Amino acid sequence: MQKKIALFIFCGFLISNLQGQNFGGGIILGISTSQVGGDDLGGFNKAGLLAGFFANKSISPLLSFQMEMAFIQKGSNNPDMNDYKSKNVGKADISLNYIEVPILLQYKQNTTLKIEGGIQFANLINGYYNDSYGEITYSGTTPFIKNDIGLLLGMDYKFSGNLSLNTRISNSILPIGEEDYNHPTIYNSTSKGKYNSVLSFAINYNF
Repeated sequence: MQKKIALFIFCGFLISNLQGQNFGGGIILGISTSQVGGDDLGGFNKAGLLAGFFANKSISPLLSFQMEMAFIQKGSNNPDMNDYKSKNVGKADISLNYIEVPILLQYKQNTTLKIEGGIQFANLINGYYNDSYGEITYSGTTPFIKNDIGLLLGMDYKFSGNLSLNTRISNSILPIGEEDYNHPTIYNSTSKGKYNSVLSFAINYNF
C-alpha cells in the first residue's frame, strides 16, 4: 500500500510539470456515488472520495487526449441492514479503495463543454464486506480481485478560467469479486458476478 501511495504522489509531481512540455494538467477533487451490480442491493447509496491529477494534450482543434491518476472509493451501501421489515436486512455491503488510471478522448462541443469517453484501469488498495458489526474477515480468502477494468462516459463544463465541473458514469466490464471466478454463487444470488457502477462529480482545477 505504501508503494502505491508513493507512486500516486510521484505521478502528481510529474503531471504538475507537464505544462512546460506542451501538455496541460490539473487537480481533481470530488465525490463518487456507487453501487455494485450483482450484490443483491440496488441504488447509488455508497458515497466516497475522489482525488487525483490529470494531464491532457490537444490533438486537433476539436479533440484532446487526457490521462488521469486518482484515488477513488467505490462499493455498495445497505441502508436497511438493521431494518427487520426490509428484504435487505442483514445483507452485507461493500467497501473498496482503488488507485485508478482513466484514459480519455475528449470532444470539444464548444468553448465551455467537452464530451468524453474512454477506458479506466484500477488497482485495488483494499476491499472488504461490512455487516452490522463492521468488517467481515475471511480465512484464506481474498474477497476481491486486484484489478478492475471499466468503461466511462462523461462531460466537462468549464465555468471559470481555471475551474470546470466534471460529471461521469463508469462501469466495470469484468467481475470484481474473487468468488465470481471461483465460487460464483456463494456471495450473490446469480452466477453473473459483481460489477462496479459509479457516478462521480468533481471540480477540476486546470493549471
